[in-house]
Amino acid sequence: MKKILLLLIAVFSGSQLSFAQEQKYDWKNMKPEQRKEVIQKMSPQEKMSLLKQFRENMMVSELDVPQTDQQEFKTLYAEYQEKQNSIKSRFKPSEDYENMSDEEAKRQLNESFDIGQQLLDNRKIYAQKFMKVLKPQQVLQMYQTEGKMRSKILDKKQDGRSNSPQSRRP
Repeated sequence: MKKILLLLIAVFSGSQLSFAQEQKYDWKNMKPEQRKEVIQKMSPQEKMSLLKQFRENMMVSELDVPQTDQQEFKTLYAEYQEKQNSIKSRFKPSEDYENMSDEEAKRQLNESFDIGQQLLDNRKIYAQKFMKVLKPQQVLQMYQTEGKMRSKILDKKQDGRSNSPQSRRP
């Protein structure tokens, strides 16, 4: 979780994000080492809260949600994220592919398809809910922004691995 939070802050610290007034830190102007130090001192609950706030504020900024609708959007977005995470948590695949029987592999594959469908169904349900607060174009942009976030985080993780001492072994 700490790594994801650090990656999110690193990836988006240069963007024009408006943070809530209760925000204690100026993440945008902090050096990476300072960010890491602050996050390391946080409790797990504080880290989760910061991650949630960071994502909500980034979405509000990216989507240019009007001030009058921001709280409603943040509440709905948090609900959506919680539901998505709840669905994802139901899938615990084994990664021991070498020792997996064909039947076990097929079962896990079908289970992954079921979870994927549940995630898609949830996105459809929440798209309708979001359109009560946002324009359809903003909802589309929100889903695309989430995808971009995931890609940037994965890219940063891969960059970190390629720079690690273990990855430089001959």
